[in-house]
Amino acid sequence: MAPVNITAIKTSSNGIWQGDDPLHFAFPLLILQTVLILVLSRLLAFLFKPLRQPKVIAEIIAGIILGPSALGRNKSYLHNIFPSWSTPILESVASIGLLFFLFLVGLELDLSSIQRSGRRAFSIAAAGISLPFACGIGIAFILRRNIPGADVAGYAPFLVFMGVSLSITAFPVLARILAELKLLTTPLGEIAMAAAAFNDVAAWILLALAVAISGGEGTHHSPLISIWVLLSGLAFVSFQIIAVKPAMSWVARRSEGEGGESEFWICFTLAGVLISGFMTDFIGIHSIFGAFVFGLTIPKEGEFTGRLIERIEDFVSGLLLPLYFASSGLKTNVASIKSGKSWGLLCLVIGTACAGKILGTFVVAIACSMSVKEAVTLGVLMNTKGLVELIVLNIGKEKKVLNDETFAILVLMALFTTFITTPTVMTIYKPARRSHQNLPHHRNLQRSLSSPSSSPSTSSTNPKELRVLACVHGSRDIPSLINLIETIRGQTNNKTSLLKLYILRLVELTERSSSIRMVRKARKNGLPFLRDRHDPRDHVAVAFDAYTQLSHVRVRPITAISSLSSMHEDVCGVADSRRVSFILLPFHKHRSDHSGELMENVGPGWRAVNRRVLRESPCSVGVLVDRGFGGGEQVSSQEVAHRVCVVFFGGPDDREALELAGRMAEHPGVSVTAVRFVTTNKDRADGMQSVTLKPAPSKNEERSYTFSTANVDLEREKELDEAAVTKFCQKAETTTQYSEKVVRSNVIESVLTIGRTGGYELIVVGKGRFPTSVMVAELAGRQAENPELGPIGDALVSGHGVGSSILVIQQHDMVHSDETPASLVRDGDVTTNGDGIV
Repeated sequence: MAPVNITAIKTSSNGIWQGDDPLHFAFPLLILQTVLILVLSRLLAFLFKPLRQPKVIAEIIAGIILGPSALGRNKSYLHNIFPSWSTPILESVASIGLLFFLFLVGLELDLSSIQRSGRRAFSIAAAGISLPFACGIGIAFILRRNIPGADVAGYAPFLVFMGVSLSITAFPVLARILAELKLLTTPLGEIAMAAAAFNDVAAWILLALAVAISGGEGTHHSPLISIWVLLSGLAFVSFQIIAVKPAMSWVARRSEGEGGESEFWICFTLAGVLISGFMTDFIGIHSIFGAFVFGLTIPKEGEFTGRLIERIEDFVSGLLLPLYFASSGLKTNVASIKSGKSWGLLCLVIGTACAGKILGTFVVAIACSMSVKEAVTLGVLMNTKGLVELIVLNIGKEKKVLNDETFAILVLMALFTTFITTPTVMTIYKPARRSHQNLPHHRNLQRSLSSPSSSPSTSSTNPKELRVLACVHGSRDIPSLINLIETIRGQTNNKTSLLKLYILRLVELTERSSSIRMVRKARKNGLPFLRDRHDPRDHVAVAFDAYTQLSHVRVRPITAISSLSSMHEDVCGVADSRRVSFILLPFHKHRSDHSGELMENVGPGWRAVNRRVLRESPCSVGVLVDRGFGGGEQVSSQEVAHRVCVVFFGGPDDREALELAGRMAEHPGVSVTAVRFVTTNKDRADGMQSVTLKPAPSKNEERSYTFSTANVDLEREKELDEAAVTKFCQKAETTTQYSEKVVRSNVIESVLTIGRTGGYELIVVGKGRFPTSVMVAELAGRQAENPELGPIGDALVSGHGVGSSILVIQQHDMVHSDETPASLVRDGDVTTNGDGIV
């Protein structure tokens, strides 16, 4: 291929209307390449998410798909979308991201963790790098003899690159896997991170050695030049430790002393990253080495590091870094692994890499008195490759040490070893979590509010105290949640409130550096932790702190950082440990307009969290569908004026909703109306004789309501319903109203009429898992949009014209814990009706 004159390439076109093809110009083509890479890598990351794979896997595979291994087989596509002249431009932009990413790696890498973990971590790290390094050297001789062109590079750089490729541990990827598995701050995680930190430092030193002795473009130079490069690199590191590190400590203190308002110190630090990268490139070592060392000099404690990470991590990790790893895939031609011998070499490289790392770590871990399971798990964790491995391989290919086939083999090896880490660790090692078996059952509102003789395990020093766990996604949940809590609070004339509130901030664990840093800073073995009330940047804590001072309600802010797949474990664990009787969950949709009818979905993952909590909760649960309750603004206790309606059909969930409404009625600013839907005696007798629910486990739970499979005495249930209604009617007549509504046909339309009147700000309904009313049972065949809300709650949420907020209550009762979709059976015939009206 003829060389391209880079100076002849123009940056931007004059537009298609003036006859220019944007794909022949650098900037429009770069935009198109970036969009393709981001879209495909995000799509693959979404597909791999159930497998708990790190994002780098998706980014590399995206590059392989876009490159010569797949789509690139079409020469027209490759020539137009990824022409050879665009490669330096794409890689230059991606290299800026790589530079700042290695700076972030240096920020994350706390060398003091090696000192905390002592000799054991040092021994494990030394064994984990020396044995696979030796195996890598052995593999290098085999590859040079069997891969054509592999022997073009000199022996010394090829051996070092192969040794580093097999022995390295990807510290950033390992941190994210450990956090995902809630192992990051466990003893095993601490040892793994300390060993990986030592491994990383040793690997970068070896990489600097490999770069120094490799030269460029396959040239052979005097060994004296390599010595000068190494001595210059040593002088650079010494200067960073002796001069730059104290200077950056002073910069951090100065920045924090100014309250973080000055942008100067942030810009000064980012400029330091670029200068450090330039200096190591000037010396003859890759520029990323300078950025990494400069990151090590930044103080790990304090707010300055956190602000640095927040300013650059999204742009670097979300936009620029995928370009770099996708470019690795673009350079990977799987088709270059042609023969059966080459595929055999790939298997040999993978087997040797895994055996060397796992065996070396395992033997020393056993010698350090670790259990067999922990030793094997540690070996698998230390075998994580990924990010840093790809950087090493790219440098090797750039320096002409690795040819196309060797590069492809090592990229696939890195993919495989990283891919198997998470599922393997999940299979062989899972730390024990809090057991739910010995914890008290039947914690619900009826027992907490009605029984003064509650056991000490389910109540505090005041038997009437209600403990509530309110979950929060973000600041937009705060106003309506505080208004609801104030409504549930009940009596306001007591100087000490009978409500104790726990606010659980739900934070999704991501691969962002700030997320990992938060987990490591908490040091709570992945479990929820108490938040600092005095952090002015935490709007959730500040808002509830103000509410505490105004209302005298005791509030404890807690933060849970988990992946969405395990978030429910944290919610249920906090409810267990704090002995709460009621969990409040925000619905997975928020209002997106002033009327509240249009709802914006915050993601299916949060919906799955709610469904798991409803299924596994140790106490009663309420799901709040917020449509601007209280006007969407927080008001003081004296200004509370809410109109609440509770819809009652009968059954455990409806009784729980009525109990909560009765507590709301104790608040002087809350007016509660209970509407009981009933049928005539004749309709009731005919309905109960002709209508039953039959379990239908084959129905799709995503689109079908679930009902309890327990056999319950209907007469007993009706007695409990009547007792609950009688108790509610005994509340103060000035704040409660009770009415009965006879329904003969369309119960859904009757319920929606209540929501459409606009007379109530909040409608409270039961989920209706065990309907004692034939009206609710007849809705079993209705197609569900939000089945976790039950048929009545779902109708109010999805119904047109309803502007009220909806609170759906599920009572905790072990009898009704098993649920399944059901089919309506009338006179022995299974009936399904899309409208739910039979």
